[in-house]
Amino acid sequence: MEKRYVGVDLHRNQFTVCVRLENGRTYLRVWKLEALPQFVKKLRANDEVAIEATGNTRLFYDAVQPHVARVVVVATNQFRVITQSVKKTDANDAQLLALYLEKGLLSEVRMKDQPHGQIASLTKTRDALVKLRTALKNKVNNILSARGINLAKEALSSERKLDEVLELPFEELVWIELRVIVAQIRSLNQSIRELEGIIAQEGSKLEGHKNLTSIKGIGKITGAILLSVIGDVNDFPDEHRLASYFGIVPRVSNSNESERSGRIHKLGSKLGRTALVQSALIAANYNSYLKRFYERVKARRGAGRAIIALARKFLGIIYRTLKNKWVFEDFPNFVLAEGA
Repeated sequence: MEKRYVGVDLHRNQFTVCVRLENGRTYLRVWKLEALPQFVKKLRANDEVAIEATGNTRLFYDAVQPHVARVVVVATNQFRVITQSVKKTDANDAQLLALYLEKGLLSEVRMKDQPHGQIASLTKTRDALVKLRTALKNKVNNILSARGINLAKEALSSERKLDEVLELPFEELVWIELRVIVAQIRSLNQSIRELEGIIAQEGSKLEGHKNLTSIKGIGKITGAILLSVIGDVNDFPDEHRLASYFGIVPRVSNSNESERSGRIHKLGSKLGRTALVQSALIAANYNSYLKRFYERVKARRGAGRAIIALARKFLGIIYRTLKNKWVFEDFPNFVLAEGA
């Protein structure tokens, strides 16, 4: 049976399909999303399908994946870089996806299983709410600073301090603005606590959570975030691949016979990198080996590079912990629990 390469440009209510044959002939068709079951019936077992990562990719992926040889999910931003000089149309995107799929030129996004995907969604929502809360706290501080009142950086984390802010003598319009902002901060506090409870509870059910949280510096929330990014550690043949996935390996540029390493490429999960860096810094406060490593790199290359180097080394420990199913009884001294 002739092999087919299927490019799909997916939208909320419809998708455009380009079927590319091995002889180069192509066939285009637009489908309503509600007709997805009918589209699936027309697929063949040896088909390969490429689709950009969008909000409803999971729906499409789960419907199609059991019926074809391969489904490649493509990072939207990377595909647009490839096609930036070409007119963007649904038909054109579908054709290019099919073509690049045939040529093996697509950068593939890993599709995690449902538990990891759901935890990842929860952690991203929590992160968005935390950033919104920070912006509102900064707004309150700016209002107060303009009137000569300077609070400590974390003062607004206290309910008592929020009450004190509302008791200050301000003109009516300023007081109304502060009252509305404070109410939003309190609402966000409640929502963030609720999400953190769910993340901690459901994250503890993920394979590897017990192993990660036995590492001093990784708590329940951080462990869930890291696992939601990593997914199945066996997808990574070595720790360098995992570091690349997190975006903490340096860019490498080649010029004639010279090769230079620059800043990290940051193509991975920003939330995952943040959790990794924070947990690595905490772990270094307890583990003398990590502390000495950090101080040694800091003395030679500065604090910024030392933090990234520490995170990279800590990620290696995370990789081996998950790969070998280690549970630490005493992480600061690298002592494993009996039977681990």
